[in-house]
Amino acid sequence: MITFTSHCLSVVRLLAYLCFTLSLIPLQALAVARGWQLAVDLPLFYHRRAAALLGFHVEVRGRRATDRPTLFVGNHTSYIDMEIYGSTIPGSFVAKNEVGSWPLFGTLARLQRTVFVDRRVRSSAAQRDSLAERLQAGDNLILFPEGTSNDSLHVKPFKSALFAAAEVRVDGRPVTVQPVSVAFTRINGMPMGRDLRPFFAWYGDMELAGHLWHMVGFGTVDVVVQFYPPVTIDMFGSRKMLAEHCRRVIAEGVAAANAGRLPPIEAAAEPEALGAPLGVATATMPR
Repeated sequence: MITFTSHCLSVVRLLAYLCFTLSLIPLQALAVARGWQLAVDLPLFYHRRAAALLGFHVEVRGRRATDRPTLFVGNHTSYIDMEIYGSTIPGSFVAKNEVGSWPLFGTLARLQRTVFVDRRVRSSAAQRDSLAERLQAGDNLILFPEGTSNDSLHVKPFKSALFAAAEVRVDGRPVTVQPVSVAFTRINGMPMGRDLRPFFAWYGDMELAGHLWHMVGFGTVDVVVQFYPPVTIDMFGSRKMLAEHCRRVIAEGVAAANAGRLPPIEAAAEPEALGAPLGVATATMPR
């Protein structure tokens, strides 16, 4: 049950988030307009601090690919994924056109140079071209191949058409594709049960404002971000097979994290992928 204390926490957190966000918007807008490197670096800092302000404690397992460009593909649970993924990946999101019209979130998306796409079949060629242009320019992109958000327990099928960007070749080489998953695992140190998941997963006909109000009224929420070995489309031969591979490893990772079966630090190490030794990496974002 949502208590009075949680309502107070919601007020404090949302006010802190709004003040922090509004203070950085002019700087990010200037950085984007001038083409500064800050336009890439500032969102990473912003999302880390914003996630912490809203009560999310982010733990990173595995190693993020450092090749540029990289197409990161991940599961999608709610709008808060932007803060979670954005706190760990320097890149721009791929989002449906409607996001650009959302109050505040649409502005933030544009300031992070989000690629807005119309996911109808007839626009697939234009969609591919817009993504290819950004990848050719060396920009990392973050793609949600489910095409919509899920219930945080089950990863929906990946739309292979959205993997058209994986066919892009940069300097004659296939673009790097890295699967990554997000799982909400604990609240105030206790495992998150099914009854609490609707407060964090945003899907169906849930109303945004009310969902956000309740979500930030909890204490500390632990979120696990898992990076998996990077691949290329040349390893699979088709978009469909690449999409199936990415979905499988992400679904298995989410299921394991939800069940509390996180791999030990040593198991998070990735084998040599694409010719580069990656080793082991874990990190924890500030509370």
